[in-house]
Amino acid sequence: MQGRHVLLTGGTGGLGLGVTPAVLARGAHLTIPFIAQQEVERLKNHLSPADLSRVRFVEANLAEEASVEGLVAALERVDVLIHLVGGFNMGPTHQYTYAAWKRDFELNLDTTFLLCKHCLGRMLTTGYGRIVTVGSRGALEPAGQLAAYSAAKAGVVALTKAIAAETKGTGITANVVLPSVIDTPGNRAAMGAENADKWVKPESLAEVICFLASEAARDVRGAAVPVYGSV
Repeated sequence: MQGRHVLLTGGTGGLGLGVTPAVLARGAHLTIPFIAQQEVERLKNHLSPADLSRVRFVEANLAEEASVEGLVAALERVDVLIHLVGGFNMGPTHQYTYAAWKRDFELNLDTTFLLCKHCLGRMLTTGYGRIVTVGSRGALEPAGQLAAYSAAKAGVVALTKAIAAETKGTGITANVVLPSVIDTPGNRAAMGAENADKWVKPESLAEVICFLASEAARDVRGAAVPVYGSV
């Protein structure tokens, strides 16, 4: 990814703390949208001044199309989209509120659609692009009390595969990774750390994401890559 312009959403989050340094290590220039300034400061503490010189932070609401459209339009180029933004929630289906259902879809699926839509438009003008999204093991193996999350992530997988089909014959690829439980501070706080040694490390998932985002993955299209760790 040397010299490539990468739009990395969720780059300041728990997974982003593993993915952002990995992308920078490959020589890319990053634009990272954010909402919470404290997360930007946390990420900055993990990066060297030289790395930070290749990162631009832009405040944006990725659930609003006008905000996403403006974000993408302002970029010099969009060579790579790595979309990490998402969220996890659970509860029995018969007790799950419709408002919570819609929030799960907005955060996990709607943001993926908006980012892919507007980045794809830019990529088609140059004939080159890499799109990497984040689904979930739950998209293929739904579990109880995860109906909304699993359904939203299944939508991410379907959307990514559809884009891959639409871009055959171009220099654009689209692929999705399917992690099980990612070892982030948030997941440790929610589920405890007893089994964390079996979870997927952000740095490990980052290696898979970076390969799919690279020129070396030119012949990988529409793949849903399981990254399950030992779960």
